[in-house]
Amino acid sequence: MAASNQMRWLWLSAFMLIADQMTKHLVASSMALYQSIPINGFFDLVYVHNYGAAFSFLDSQGGAQRWLFSALAIVVCLFLAWCLKRMKEPQPLTACAYALIISGALGNVIDRLMYGYVIDFIDVHYGNYHWPAFNVADSCICAGAVLLILDSFVHSSKRIEKE
Repeated sequence: MAASNQMRWLWLSAFMLIADQMTKHLVASSMALYQSIPINGFFDLVYVHNYGAAFSFLDSQGGAQRWLFSALAIVVCLFLAWCLKRMKEPQPLTACAYALIISGALGNVIDRLMYGYVIDFIDVHYGNYHWPAFNVADSCICAGAVLLILDSFVHSSKRIEKE
């Protein structure tokens, strides 16, 4: 497979970016800020604004983090797209991971640039423990990271077999 064919994975980025933006729009247009809709015993929909990064990291720093996180995400996306383009052989786990991370990063950048915050709406909890609210973009970034870790084990075992 030619190196440029790995760029075909960007269809996944586009699809997930659209899913992320559509779900955020649906939540923002149909729920009041901080409204919570219980779904079952461990999952709620909740509409919140996240001015920081993951888990609201740096959310109270006066707004400069908006530009820092946006610039960082754009640089990461460009780097991952460059890595996709340079792949010389098919590496589906890596390519899928890069595509998911790109979509997640861009989804949150769009929010930051348009609103100054990221729209989060998925609330997972158990008993008194609540995971910080997140969104489809965050899920894509996490899934991409997990795939990269899995891929490192696959490639590590292939290197051992060759020795």
